[in-house]
Amino acid sequence: MSDLDDLLAFLREQPMLSQVPLAEQRVQYDRAQKAFQLPAGVTTRADRFGGVPGEYLTVAGAAADRQILYLHGGGYGIGSPRSHRHLAAAIGLAAGADVLVPDYRLAPEHPFPAALDDALAALAWLAADRPAARRVVAGDSAGGGLTVSVLVAARDRGGPAVAAGVCLSPWVDLDCDPASPVAQAAATDPVVGFDDLVGFSRNYLGGAAAAAPLASPIHAELRGLPPLLVQASSSEALRFDAERLAAAAQAAGVAVELEMVPGVPHVWHWFWPRLDLGRRSIDRIGAWLRPHW
Repeated sequence: MSDLDDLLAFLREQPMLSQVPLAEQRVQYDRAQKAFQLPAGVTTRADRFGGVPGEYLTVAGAAADRQILYLHGGGYGIGSPRSHRHLAAAIGLAAGADVLVPDYRLAPEHPFPAALDDALAALAWLAADRPAARRVVAGDSAGGGLTVSVLVAARDRGGPAVAAGVCLSPWVDLDCDPASPVAQAAATDPVVGFDDLVGFSRNYLGGAAAAAPLASPIHAELRGLPPLLVQASSSEALRFDAERLAAAAQAAGVAVELEMVPGVPHVWHWFWPRLDLGRRSIDRIGAWLRPHW
């Protein structure tokens, strides 16, 4: 059995998130800090950055003028630097850049736009920390959608310049239409259940409309954004979000590259310590970023 087959079998044995209380979801997700160790050459510093708690990952050999803002996934309701530092660190090593992972506020306690406000504050901190550095915003799943929202808001509000954006299996449409292709594909997705999406969307939106451009950035004006790399699995439910994002960005004149990887689960990069395809896709991110620095 290959490492991918082994991983998929493991994922299919796990209960869907909607079957587990939110507090336990958060605890389980953060256990990744014990299951997946930091790669060699990366040290962490927990602090507040622009008033937002988080972790700064210092990468051995990183260029002084490169920084990444990494926005973790988890449906805006779970996840933290503890669940994602191993992934952010691997991307930092591949890109030769230090990484800031903000511990942005989670829903339902802190609905939209709390996560966006925290991400923008962390981006502003990076710009003040090293004014001459070039910055990249990256994220996975909900963090991939938040990446686009941050780029849009920074453009519109005269925020710090960003050299590029990286979206891994991005969730960019919170509408959760039961007749959508996403809903149909979620029936066989071992990671993303449609009930999970509905619950996370409801919690994050609070009273906001699902079509609000900074909540569901598929509805945002994308013209003028920096180059985007979008990676998704051709087998996952959110592949449709990735495809729609890439098409909308291209139509808006944004330089965008869409890479669809067959057979892998949602955000397969997260499993890089046990999945060769995860490591290869992370290396690809570093290679793609090289000319954009």
